[in-house]
Amino acid sequence: MTVVPMSLPDRVATGKALRAIVPHEAHAKYQPARNRPDPVAILEQQATTRLPVLVPIRYARMLASPFAFLRGSAAVMAADLAQTPVTNLEVQACGDMHVANFGVFGSAERNLVFGINDFDETLPGPWEWDVKRLATSAVVAARFLGGDKVVCENSARAAVRSYRKRMREYAEMPYLDVWYSRIDERGIMDVLPPEARKGAQKIMDKARARGHLQVLGKMAELVDDSHRIVETAPLIVRETHTAEGRPIAEAVEQAWEQYVASLPEERRHLARRFRIVDVARKVVGVGSVGTRCWILLLAGNGPDDPLFLQYKEAQPSVLSPYVKATRTWESEGQRVVVGQRIIQGAPDIFLGWGKIGSVHFYIRQLRDMKGGVDFIPGTTNVNNMPAYAKLCGWALAMAHAKSGDSAAIGGYLGKTDAFDEAVKSFAIAYADQTERDHAALAKAAKQGRIQVAKAA
Repeated sequence: MTVVPMSLPDRVATGKALRAIVPHEAHAKYQPARNRPDPVAILEQQATTRLPVLVPIRYARMLASPFAFLRGSAAVMAADLAQTPVTNLEVQACGDMHVANFGVFGSAERNLVFGINDFDETLPGPWEWDVKRLATSAVVAARFLGGDKVVCENSARAAVRSYRKRMREYAEMPYLDVWYSRIDERGIMDVLPPEARKGAQKIMDKARARGHLQVLGKMAELVDDSHRIVETAPLIVRETHTAEGRPIAEAVEQAWEQYVASLPEERRHLARRFRIVDVARKVVGVGSVGTRCWILLLAGNGPDDPLFLQYKEAQPSVLSPYVKATRTWESEGQRVVVGQRIIQGAPDIFLGWGKIGSVHFYIRQLRDMKGGVDFIPGTTNVNNMPAYAKLCGWALAMAHAKSGDSAAIGGYLGKTDAFDEAVKSFAIAYADQTERDHAALAKAAKQGRIQVAKAA
């Protein structure tokens, strides 16, 4: 039997009808559950699957500020978001949506585009969870940068309003136009106010200069006519064996063959032209610290043709305990890669996955034409946060429109600012919760419950 898809007006009406079941104002509430899990206990549970020597570095980075805590505690917020109302309209959710998980990167055509750049937690799930985490992060980041109440509220409001308006635009667009949509350099500049454009141009110029040769000069040295990755312990370390005791050379060879097999056929041909020169373990991010991450230096057609790849461990998504699985995966790495290919505007041509024993990985290029905002108090202009949050809201709407029913979501969101104001209120309340959770982690460190590295 042929299934006739619903018309655009019917899909919009379906979304609009959901307001009677989940009113916009229902999204304004955040009240910690009576049996809310201890946030430190959630982090301790995550630590059981990570490299013990690196866990103190993770805690040190998360203790740097409430914003750093938010970045590292997606699992904590996922548990709280699971208690909030949803419309049951599913998208390919990011799962760790915050303002530091966006940036510019090079498309396959070597053009700079803006979008989401972290997909470790991606999974089909409620669109509301990404929106609420994004709005909350805008508030927490603005507070971290010294913003007052007005700037913080405007930042959250701007992210949600932008999401709502862009989603309604995508609802009217042909599917192929949505799929090919990009936020290019002109789009970035059009959203930003004049006073923010100079800084944005610097970020884009820096990203454009970040090729593999630039990384080679920064991260490698010439030893006996061969380039070697420079060690800076404990953050970059060359090891002879994996944490599970396997020889590195053997493990990398196995992972390489699996990885190449995961690529589209024409890119397998390209990847096999390179040879592995060196491997090192690297500490990355905030929430990812403690997971297994390797960087590979490969050589191509001579010394001026390097390729840096990052093998990053993929563990189950923090959303997985709270959503019903709609499909199974060969590995968690495949989950990350497929999710990224669905929702990112221009995925890395070397994006793939593999396994080393029971450890799942996904693989991508390291730093190639990538850049983003550095959130530094006293340096980053907090007054530009609402404009930046607006850009992030646009990118999130694009991601969700590529994977979900934009017409139904747009119909639910509507034309008024009722949803914007509701999520803004949630974001303020959850920003307060983040500060309390950050304080709880600091207390655990003071009491000796957790071990914290002196340098992160």
